Amino acid sequence: MELLPSVVQVVPGEDFTVYAYCNDGAVRLLDIKPLIAKGGVFAPLADPAFFAERLAVLNDTVAWDMTGDRDETACIDLDPCGIFETAPIVDDPLRSADREIA
Repeated sequence: MELLPSVVQVVPGEDFTVYAYCNDGAVRLLDIKPLIAKGGVFAPLADPAFFAERLAVLNDTVAWDMTGDRDETACIDLDPCGIFETAPIVDDPLRSADREIA
């Protein structure tokens, strides 16, 4: 049985990045700046507060809740296959933060 790519958790990073926790156990780092630079539907993401506050998991992938009501049809969502294929696997930033505190 083949694992269908999906994202189970997202955490905003610095400088318009997103840590995507995937169903294969990996954490992948996405740089969203190239999408923001395209403008259009991505233009609202240029606001750092909107970028971080509206980041969510919708449709089993990295998404931004455009209306604030978790409507899966009114969001900007990224192709989970593209995330799995192109985003580098990185260390879990939440686990790294725990180590620094201890």
